[in-house]
Amino acid sequence: MADLTVTITEAVTLNGASRGSTNTLTVSGVDDVYHRIVTVPSGVDTTLASFKSTVGVADSALDLGNVKYIRVTNLDSSNPVNLNLQIEDDNDDSAADENVTILLEAKKSFLMGTPDAAIASSGQGDTDAAVISSLEDLESIIADSLSAAVQCEIFVASVV
Repeated sequence: MADLTVTITEAVTLNGASRGSTNTLTVSGVDDVYHRIVTVPSGVDTTLASFKSTVGVADSALDLGNVKYIRVTNLDSSNPVNLNLQIEDDNDDSAADENVTILLEAKKSFLMGTPDAAIASSGQGDTDAAVISSLEDLESIIADSLSAAVQCEIFVASVV
């Protein structure tokens, strides 16, 4: 077992004064990492990772309950990529039932902790936050580039 240490530092000087901070997260007991650099072709949905409560359900699936840290970084210098977070809301390891898409700009990262009961959408265009009664499981992360092939890095740390 090992400790994963993640350090995020923001540094900026405004009007001669230094602003920003450094925050450190330590995830103890890491036994497994999943680390890939993936080329996402333009116009093609590319699955970066999938998560299941029973890993034998899908090839290369990561154990939903053991994952403790997820990072996706867009390595491209100028092109954005869409990250489609697939949500499985009936907890039966079936296909995703909902999704949320976020724009990941060039050189930016998306961070998430556990995918287990950690995400929800209000669904059907409903903007009432009260509609979300519980958080659901992240089923997979899919990347889609609209303008050019983009490389994305995914790093996942798990405990056993």
